[in-house]
Amino acid sequence: MRICIIGIGLIGGSFALALRKHALVERIYGVDASPCNAKKALELGLVDEIVEFDNATEVADIIAIATPVDTIPQIAIKLLNNISDNQIVMDMGSTKEELCELISQHPHRNRFVATHPMWGTEHSGPEAAVAGAFAGCNTVICEEERSDSNAVATIENIFTAIGMKIMRMSPAQHDTHAAYVSHISHITSFILATTVLEKERESDTILDLAGGGFESTVRLAKSSPEMWIPILMQNKYNILDVLREYIHQLEIFRKALEKDKRDEIRQTIERANTIRKILDKK
Repeated sequence: MRICIIGIGLIGGSFALALRKHALVERIYGVDASPCNAKKALELGLVDEIVEFDNATEVADIIAIATPVDTIPQIAIKLLNNISDNQIVMDMGSTKEELCELISQHPHRNRFVATHPMWGTEHSGPEAAVAGAFAGCNTVICEEERSDSNAVATIENIFTAIGMKIMRMSPAQHDTHAAYVSHISHITSFILATTVLEKERESDTILDLAGGGFESTVRLAKSSPEMWIPILMQNKYNILDVLREYIHQLEIFRKALEKDKRDEIRQTIERANTIRKILDKK
């Protein structure tokens, strides 16, 4: 089995490392819009060969799309236009509603598997690829019923072999949950970082006083805008819902602090502490 990964950055590169580690494919081809990224991916051994986009369907049995989410629908349609009934196209993007809607009427929709491996870091590019990245994490498959069972089984087997657990959701469910558990975390980090930069003008002071809590909270602020602006735009309405609730909770906390309501503050913190019971189950 041969695979071509389109977009050889953090996700695509880490996927390539996982495939190679578990000997799941015979050959890994790569496509990247950046010649520098393509060259680096080849130097790092993430891929065996760089090919042109138009050749992806000629060389591979599976084509995986790991590009920014605003580019995925168009890439998916171009690939589906050229595949045979035995090839599979999959994506690894973190938004699903718009993608699934745009490809819904394509004659080869049945050969597409919509996935989202729930893993990532604040880094980007081929150098950011991490060995063993996906082990122990979940991957979401959307609209399984719209894909051929053998195509879904092939992709499920790959994810299972690299140590992932499979979840199934509708595109709408996925995008709603992603807004709450992933996208809002990045927004919080971006805004905290900009707040500190606005109020704390001396960079040396930030460096000297920043503790582990601050660093862990703003870690995601280093994430690439090229990746995150498309995600925020595509999942805008779900994220706006989350932001309204988030701002509401901040306002409740602000008023409690302003009026010295220690019991309300304690209740908020203690309620927040219960998240540990959920996270400790992982």
